[in-house]
Amino acid sequence: MNETRKTVAPHRSGCPINLTLEVLGDKWSLIVVRDMMFGDRRHFRELLTGSEEGIASNILADRLRRLLAEGLVSKADDPSHKQKSIYSLTEKGIELVPVFAMIGAWGSKWLPVSDELSIRAKLLAEGGPSLWDAFMEELRETHLGLAPAQNAGEPGVRMRLQAAYEEVLARKASTALASRAGVV
Repeated sequence: MNETRKTVAPHRSGCPINLTLEVLGDKWSLIVVRDMMFGDRRHFRELLTGSEEGIASNILADRLRRLLAEGLVSKADDPSHKQKSIYSLTEKGIELVPVFAMIGAWGSKWLPVSDELSIRAKLLAEGGPSLWDAFMEELRETHLGLAPAQNAGEPGVRMRLQAAYEEVLARKASTALASRAGVV
């Protein structure tokens, strides 16, 4: 048995899928980790107001407590504000990038996704493990304070994913505007 694991509560079985679902199996835990990972939301207020899904504050507080207890997230005082905390992904949380990439790829293939919200999943699927590794290195710099990678001159993965998202939004806005003007 891996002695680095922390047992929080008795589990239904030793099945790795079951155990993972016990940690991440509710919608909100995945959304909180997603928003920290892809949206760089690190304060309670950012997590509360920045998500389209509209998480309630009591549910967010509960999920953050659970993620802290499971070791996926850490919490530290924000040096810029005495009453704020900064949440960070731990290595355990960062290593979920490939899982999120695969969930996004599956959802993009089988579910009625929007172009703007699926572009990141598409790019992660196309980029594969090398892009996932680069993204995890970036997250380690941001969340764990590790030294920057050697590729300091080129835009980071999160920046490229965000730019692609904004490009799709701009294209949709332009098409909608042209449509209203009778151009299309």
